[in-house]
Amino acid sequence: GDFSGQLLAYLSLGPIFIIVGFVTLIIFKRELHTISFLGGLAFNEGVNWLIKHVIREPRPCEEAHSTVTTKYGMPSSHSQFMWFFSVYSFLFLYLRMHQTNNARFLDLLWRHVLSICLVTVALLVSYSRVYLLYHTWSQVLYGGVAGSIMAIAWFAFTQEILTPLFPRIAAWPISEFFLIRDTSLIPNILWFEYTVTRAEARNRQRKLGTKLQ
Repeated sequence: GDFSGQLLAYLSLGPIFIIVGFVTLIIFKRELHTISFLGGLAFNEGVNWLIKHVIREPRPCEEAHSTVTTKYGMPSSHSQFMWFFSVYSFLFLYLRMHQTNNARFLDLLWRHVLSICLVTVALLVSYSRVYLLYHTWSQVLYGGVAGSIMAIAWFAFTQEILTPLFPRIAAWPISEFFLIRDTSLIPNILWFEYTVTRAEARNRQRKLGTKLQ
């Protein structure tokens, strides 16, 4: 009968939905930066597992949750995952995607709204782990700090080390076979895909109209 607990339990499934979304996005887009983002999330999870098994701090109510994969709770993997995702997405929105059209106000507005939503979800998922007795406040806090630091480090690594290599990687025969592409030189991929798709659709419509005449 605890509606708040049920809602927070569903919110705590956020990392699973994000992983499924990434896999779907990679299958359909096959873009190197997206693959790198998912690689960062996987590396972040590996670091979390390592820290947990070094510190070995137990969960607050270990006996209440027999289904958890590890009895250690420092730092919270959910909190670290969500803050990595949120901080990396924030950096991507403001440093990777640049304005390319004239709707400056609307462009900034949707970025600000999306950033607020990302932070809100990260906060709610982090809070859910304490509310549901999976973690203490300190475990959640340190998880958030670790995830944020990892996100900043991985974003810098991707931008400075991996991005210059993306054109070469995209030219590999195996990349061409799987249609893996590099869009790092395109300032705003959403705007680019929108304009290119619209132009191609209009072009094909004109050709179709000419054939029907």
